Amino acid sequence: MTYEPPTALPRDLLSSPDMREALEAHDFGTVFRLARARGGISYSKTAAECDIKPERVGALARGNGRITSFDKVVAISDALRVPGGLLGLASRPWEVPTPATSTTSAENRSDMRRRTFVQAASGLAAALPVRTAPGAQRLGPSDIEALRARTARLRRLDTVLGGGDTYRVYLGEYQATKALTRDATYSEATGRALLSVLAEQAQQAGRAAFDSGREADAVGLYKESSTAATEAGDSDPLGNSLAFLAHQQVAGERREAAAIAARSCEAITPHTPARVRALLHERMAWACAAANLPRETERALLAAEEALDAGDDGPQPDWAVWVDGTELRIMAGRYWTELRRPLRAVPVLSAGLAQYDDSHARDKALYLSWLADAYLRAGEPEEASTAVGRALDLASGVASVRPRQRLEPVLSRLAVHRGLSAVDEVPARAAV
Repeated sequence: MTYEPPTALPRDLLSSPDMREALEAHDFGTVFRLARARGGISYSKTAAECDIKPERVGALARGNGRITSFDKVVAISDALRVPGGLLGLASRPWEVPTPATSTTSAENRSDMRRRTFVQAASGLAAALPVRTAPGAQRLGPSDIEALRARTARLRRLDTVLGGGDTYRVYLGEYQATKALTRDATYSEATGRALLSVLAEQAQQAGRAAFDSGREADAVGLYKESSTAATEAGDSDPLGNSLAFLAHQQVAGERREAAAIAARSCEAITPHTPARVRALLHERMAWACAAANLPRETERALLAAEEALDAGDDGPQPDWAVWVDGTELRIMAGRYWTELRRPLRAVPVLSAGLAQYDDSHARDKALYLSWLADAYLRAGEPEEASTAVGRALDLASGVASVRPRQRLEPVLSRLAVHRGLSAVDEVPARAAV
């Protein structure tokens, strides 16, 4: 007899439109609320079967935070007996064919996975197979465009997932493309385009490595990206690979990081797209802020703003399309926080974060840590506590080491304000 967990959702509840909508969006707080209200499944049972702390289940049910870890999504699927297809996963071992699932066409299942990908791609990182390099073949421009488009689609994972979930996928893509550069045949122009895609993929894998705490791997991948971009004669990814190296170097030799960032801006040409120019100047500003160079920081921020304001009608590479006015305001607030200018930092960070969607959980948690830092420097521990609490909720379940690393020193500085009710609530939330 097949084991049926006590938290298995009743069939009529599983098929209800509101439950299907919540599952498709990976809105597990709503799933848990519906399970309790209409299925009689207590939060304590859900917590035990899903291997989630009871406090965490309650917080999710109240709308605080999201689950974006693949392992937890799988655990919820098994505990609630939610068919994998409803969550963007492969079929689970316990599934048996039912009219609802067996009649679903491959096209509809694919469309559902695409919608899940846009809304919350938690299960998709593992659902997507790692691409393996084919045998010897002749590559043409259409093959390169297909590779570039796949790389862009996979980049969307980084919006909602941490590097712990995406590193394997991104590294596999990079390794498969690297094998193509060795095993396939192609024209000189196609070879340069292939190397350009390889440079993008190395950066993508490097970012995921850095995000998951694999810093040495990240440095190696950024350097390989730089080499590939140089061989391709493509200055845009070359500048971006140097900017990534500078960003990582900030934790060590900060003046050296600023020098590397300056080299990344030297890669800008008259043909560099507007958002790429803005991105490189923005990262230059960060390196200068970390090195306590306020004038250079302000000059780089101004250059980034001018690049965005000028714009251009040409195509923008996918890896730079996220750079916009909101992002630049948030970055400026981070930099003024780093330069210990809280009165300049708080207004721009607050305004920018008000327009920043919670679905970008990792990045918003990181940005909130700078807002909390700025509030502390301004002598507002209660406001800092509120920002820390929001950051902790957003970062919970995201497979990234960076939010917690950023929050640890802020939590330590908050401790000196114990006795204030808002501050006293934070340690308990941090322990969840």
